[in-house]
Amino acid sequence: MAGDISGLHHAGHVVEDMTAALTRYRELGFTVPAPSYPAMVRREGGVPEAFGAANTHADFPRNFLELATIVREGNRIPADAKLVPLQAPPEVLPRLVERVTATSAGLAAHLARFEGLHILMFSAPDIDAAAARLSAAGVGHGGVNTVKRPVETETGIVAETVRYLEIDDPAEGRVGIVADLDPAIQSTRRPAHPNGAQDLVGAVLCVADGELENTTARYGSYLGRPARPDGPARVFGLDGARLTIVPESGLAALLPGERPAALPALVACTVAVRDLGTTGEFLRDNGIPTRRTPSGDLFVPAAGALGAAIVFH
Repeated sequence: MAGDISGLHHAGHVVEDMTAALTRYRELGFTVPAPSYPAMVRREGGVPEAFGAANTHADFPRNFLELATIVREGNRIPADAKLVPLQAPPEVLPRLVERVTATSAGLAAHLARFEGLHILMFSAPDIDAAAARLSAAGVGHGGVNTVKRPVETETGIVAETVRYLEIDDPAEGRVGIVADLDPAIQSTRRPAHPNGAQDLVGAVLCVADGELENTTARYGSYLGRPARPDGPARVFGLDGARLTIVPESGLAALLPGERPAALPALVACTVAVRDLGTTGEFLRDNGIPTRRTPSGDLFVPAAGALGAAIVFH
């Protein structure tokens, strides 16, 4: 698709309890590896201790669904969690710790609103061009950041470069743009998901009725393209995916029985699966409650999926 946004990079589900979330996501049929926790030695002679924000991914060939949580007293850390000690030159380490702390503080603020989807990142083949377009359109952002993270591959651990920007202060959560995933690295972490999931293809943002047009205009600036009307909703077409912005009064027609925990809120994400019948059978066998959308898709209500409806298409 024309433009500097190529699709969805990932959606992030922020949860209270990572151990419980791993259990639920695996019951939903996602293959989710052990989460990574940043860690540091807090006193001389000590061992690395987890802090900040932890995460893991349900990976697909070109994007992923993220599970994230905050490290705080009383929260369980999964027994198989991977502690990743922060390693950097002495002059860089304080800034790295500051960045991790700021990220976790932001996620904690979102989690205080409700447990659910609070991260939406779009993918760009040329993130510098995307940053320049946002600036020209008057959209505030923090500039392009570059980080490296270790990735386990069949041939050993390699450093993955991640370039991203975050848009200033959207009320619905952490929204931004990330450079397209490196297919050579992403191909090393494409697990088979028992529910047949293959791609992240949609997200739903619910807003107050009076904010529909303003929010649509705002995302038009983010994405550099117009939305099309779809009943009461507005839909941005992406490369094989879509962002739907729906007024509160129209949410029940889109996802029967759903109500937003707050406004504005990312209330759902959509995952493409190989065969909807097989997915439905898997969920039923695991005792997962499901409903149907008017278009015939299957979805797990937010009440059964830790505050975020998950639609299977």
